[in-house]
Amino acid sequence: MHEIFHFYIKYSFCSIKLTNLKRDFMSFIKTKTIATLGPISKSQSIIAELMDEGVDVFRINMSHFKNDIDFENTINIIRKESKAKNKYIGILVDLAGPKIRIDLGNEENSIHINKNQKYTLGHSNSNDITINAKIDFKNISFKDAFVKIDDGKIAFEVLSSRKESLVLKATDDGIIFNKKGVNFPGIELNVKSLTNKDRKHLHLAARNKIDWFALSFVRKSKDINPILRIYKKEGFSIPIIAKIEKPEAIDNLDSIIDTFDGILIARGDLGVEMPLAKLPSLQKLIIEKCKKIKKPVIVATQMLDSMIENPSPTRAEVNDVANAVYERVDAVMLSGETAIGKYPLKAVKIMQEILLNAEQEIEKNKILNEDSVDLNRNIRSAIGESVKLISRHLEIDAIVVMTESGSTAVVVSHFRPRNNIFALTPNESTCNKLSLVWGVIPLHTKQFSSTDEMIEESEKILISKKLLKKGDTFVLTSGVPVAVTGTTNMLRIHKIS
Repeated sequence: MHEIFHFYIKYSFCSIKLTNLKRDFMSFIKTKTIATLGPISKSQSIIAELMDEGVDVFRINMSHFKNDIDFENTINIIRKESKAKNKYIGILVDLAGPKIRIDLGNEENSIHINKNQKYTLGHSNSNDITINAKIDFKNISFKDAFVKIDDGKIAFEVLSSRKESLVLKATDDGIIFNKKGVNFPGIELNVKSLTNKDRKHLHLAARNKIDWFALSFVRKSKDINPILRIYKKEGFSIPIIAKIEKPEAIDNLDSIIDTFDGILIARGDLGVEMPLAKLPSLQKLIIEKCKKIKKPVIVATQMLDSMIENPSPTRAEVNDVANAVYERVDAVMLSGETAIGKYPLKAVKIMQEILLNAEQEIEKNKILNEDSVDLNRNIRSAIGESVKLISRHLEIDAIVVMTESGSTAVVVSHFRPRNNIFALTPNESTCNKLSLVWGVIPLHTKQFSSTDEMIEESEKILISKKLLKKGDTFVLTSGVPVAVTGTTNMLRIHKIS
């Protein structure tokens, strides 16, 4: 059966006045905020306050959790508090991947490093510097190679390699602390993309119905395959985000973006693995490629890093966050700022203020308000683009998207319309997933059986939540027949009488 483009406009364009930019178009911040939970922030009271400050998604780094019970308790707190506040909050679980870290046994242990002194590095305790992974270095070329520790704060020149260890020479003085990351820039190690610990965490998180996974150290598109095999066996269907932090990922960027459900620009390891001066252009490249094929993109690492210790961010950090908004990313992420920092609530509050001001500038001055490029021309994309044009030129109060899986809301979001996008869905899991997507406010509703019922119930929900009022006009997009995934083919302008 051929798709039908049902394009129904209740009012003529010329009868509706041009938008008054002074209206309250910023009642919701469109760029989403992700906060990492950790020792300082995983209590019920802090989680509740973080929600109040504006967190849309909580990221869970499994290294911050003592055991399965600790993890499950945190998931239950998030769900309980979000329900009490009548908000849909997403949960993103970070799968660590083959992250190589310093392993000094005791948490308090450290190693003082002296410039030009030689050290051995490997998994065995007989080495000067021990790591958490057993790696076969024998057949790897280390010519002109360096090893960097703790986001590049300490660097070593590789003098020689043995089967399970390296001989290094320190380039500077410094201190190595336990559990800090170890990077081998420009060297492709023979390690699995999904570790046994990751598999355990994946099953645990999936059983607890989390909303997103983020896979670390993705190098190529096929790194997703071990997860997909588990999904097929267990019946899981949780979207997977690729963390871009390796040079090989940049080489395979197009296929990775095409294969994964979203992208996270992990600037910490990426800035260690590649020249720092290239980081801004790489960030811009990744964002542009994600936008072209409508994949959510997150910018992460050191966004307000100084707030781990200080109550205010640096001017450079404020500019960094604002520039992410100007580049039209879906979300920005706080890491140590909320996981281990002294001012987690203030960090979120300041992040919200920066996002709000940057978005107001975009609307006021039309900064970067060019038409989004769409490489996938189809009916759903045509409707998404039409929604943006209507939103831009007519006095529309909101956009309403009826969606089963959330994909139509993602398409509409891709075009970055000026109005809030209210995504009505009968699936609570879809509500949680959409909390990550730019400009989308997810709302749970019942399953509709007809277009008339859809419009009537939409009015009731939006008015009851004081999101719209009588006399307001919204543009509605959905599919006919109703409740069939992937049939988006209807666009309608409706005034609440």
